[in-house]
Amino acid sequence: MDKFIKEFLEFIKIERGYSDNTLHSYQKDLSQFNKYLKIQNPKAIDQTAIKSFMEHLHDEGFSVASIERKLACLKSFFRYLLREEIVQSDPTSDTSFPKKAKRLPKALSISETIKLISAPRGEKPAALRDAALLELMYATGMRASEIAGLNLNDINLEVSFVKCFGKGAKERIVPINKITLRALKAYLEKGRPKFPQKDKPALFLDKNGQRLSRQGLWLIIKKYVKETGVKEGTSPHTLRHSFATHLLERGADLRSVQEMLGHSDISTTQIYTAVSRERLKRIYLKAHPRA
Repeated sequence: MDKFIKEFLEFIKIERGYSDNTLHSYQKDLSQFNKYLKIQNPKAIDQTAIKSFMEHLHDEGFSVASIERKLACLKSFFRYLLREEIVQSDPTSDTSFPKKAKRLPKALSISETIKLISAPRGEKPAALRDAALLELMYATGMRASEIAGLNLNDINLEVSFVKCFGKGAKERIVPINKITLRALKAYLEKGRPKFPQKDKPALFLDKNGQRLSRQGLWLIIKKYVKETGVKEGTSPHTLRHSFATHLLERGADLRSVQEMLGHSDISTTQIYTAVSRERLKRIYLKAHPRA
């Protein structure tokens, strides 16, 4: 069970961009859950076990808010296990709690984003790789796992698009802009050939010539966030949020952004319109003489 918890925490840190405080809370909640049940195989955990744990928390005097938070953690954990095909069913699916307001995704301003993705400089192989990596993330809004999973034949430089496989192995095509194309060409011609070639199909390689992992990708972004002084907590998912928010702010239609992000439901994409409205409101309140 410890192995699955560790992998889940890594996933929400890199793929979802959760804060250190949230990660600490999730780790604490899952450790408490694991200690109570003492079941090593998650497949053996059923609805009765979840209910027993909820009752245990109540008996121990935890507040309703604390129990709801712990249940939210478990729901997230088992959704991850289900998606990774580690379990066949979600034992928390029939356990409900009051809905809370959905948090708006955090996005960088355009100037902050440009500052971050322009940080890698020089002709060293790692710098060329990092430049291409950051440019591609912002150009396409791809998830960390999608970027890490790209192969050389997924990039078509002639017609300027990238092919990726998202959730549920759904394929989608996303355009690439000219600046990103230049960064990719520089990496492919002058950077990538100088890495050890152990994983030949992979687009992005680490120093050992293996496919760059999600963890490695996150560390690269963390490095440049520190160098540039861009907003603390910026993660790979922040660039995805910024991609969507900036497109909508500049007039892109919602359906196109939905397709590029790989959202199956447009309601998931609509949250970015709220982000744009919030930013517009802040600009208005700051600039208007009567505000």
